[in-house]
Amino acid sequence: MQQPFSLLITMSEKIPFNFCGLPEQFCTFENSAVVLLPVPFDETSTWLRGADKGPEAIIEASRHLELYDRETNTEVYRKGICTEHALIATGSEPMITEVHTKIDKLIRQGKFVVAVGGEHPISIGAISAHSAFYQNMAVLHLDAHADLRDEYEGSRYNHACTVARIKETVDTVVSVGIRSMDSSEREKIDERLVLYADLVHENNDWITETLAMLPKHVYVTIDLDVFDPGIMPSTGTPEPGGLDWYQVIRLLKAVSKHKVITGCDVVELCPSDNKAPDFLAAKLIYKLLSYKFVQ
Repeated sequence: MQQPFSLLITMSEKIPFNFCGLPEQFCTFENSAVVLLPVPFDETSTWLRGADKGPEAIIEASRHLELYDRETNTEVYRKGICTEHALIATGSEPMITEVHTKIDKLIRQGKFVVAVGGEHPISIGAISAHSAFYQNMAVLHLDAHADLRDEYEGSRYNHACTVARIKETVDTVVSVGIRSMDSSEREKIDERLVLYADLVHENNDWITETLAMLPKHVYVTIDLDVFDPGIMPSTGTPEPGGLDWYQVIRLLKAVSKHKVITGCDVVELCPSDNKAPDFLAAKLIYKLLSYKFVQ
């Protein structure tokens, strides 16, 4: 029998407001293997704004996930997922510094960190913290855009410059799903380390090829516009021709199986009245954690 709408609202309000809506025994810092760090930052967006609302929307959607993952036969929430207070900063450079400092501390406390944006520049601080801890770590970069401009709109820390800044921290960045760039970025692209979206769609061996580019330790940064806007319209710069759900999770499963994922971030959700993209982002995080911690 369907519950009355008013009763459904009351039931929803009783779910704790943390990632997955977990009860206390599964979300305290001390008992959690995973820390989710919301970074609601949106100061350099150049088209659709609202990425600062992304973390809250992802947490809200996650409260309605089924917590049993059939594929891995796991309930990864039992490892403990602590949702940190949002990190609030004004200005790209202070934000990057604060993200680095916070995540550096969490890594040293033995936590697996998921940073949730917010704009893509949050990844700069997250990756610099991980690269200082893990030697020879590479970055797996899932995105529609190359993000290799050295400067954009007067800033070296604009979202369009994210990968250029990351490459100042790590030697290897493998980009998957790219399908949009400025002509000035062409000379900065290492074609040996890029799988363009059209080639992914045409190549059955693209996951094997991606794995061959990566060392043992891998940080995963996911700009949600890597997905086709047919399933992920809620981004600041949607691009047609993106990857689908199963392409992305098959890649994450393979990386988790054959490499060591050191940390990750999911960025650039611009929520709207359509809640399906929020739920996709939340489930993507839960799926990655299920792969990471599968026994």
